[in-house]
Amino acid sequence: MEHLIRIEHIGIAVKDLSAAEALYTKLLGEAPYKREEVESEGVITSFFKAGLNKIELLESTRPDGPIAKAIEKRGEGIHHIAFEVADIRAEMSRLKAEGFTLLNEEPKRGADNKLVCFLHPKSAGGVLLELCQEIR
Repeated sequence: MEHLIRIEHIGIAVKDLSAAEALYTKLLGEAPYKREEVESEGVITSFFKAGLNKIELLESTRPDGPIAKAIEKRGEGIHHIAFEVADIRAEMSRLKAEGFTLLNEEPKRGADNKLVCFLHPKSAGGVLLELCQEIR
């Protein structure tokens, strides 16, 4: 069985979404294909295609949001790496059994029509990892 299918996207925390969109538009040669607010996470996202992969820019909508806290702690830059999975609940169960700490016990609705679950960086070598499954 295929567990982590591919890197689905790399999330990048930014202070100014419009400025970051302009930068990545120049870098990648095309504009973002989607901008979306995820109220539950206090974030506005902007997605770019980069070949078969995606870049997700994340700007906090509130000063106490997870992205604002991450920027305060580490500055702007890579926030997380997301992996596409076929069955998010099965992967959550498998990874929990392998000793990873899940940040949510149930998958939740994320941006770009995905169910998501994050793994705590302390259990993943200092990297925040996200599992994501397309909502069918």
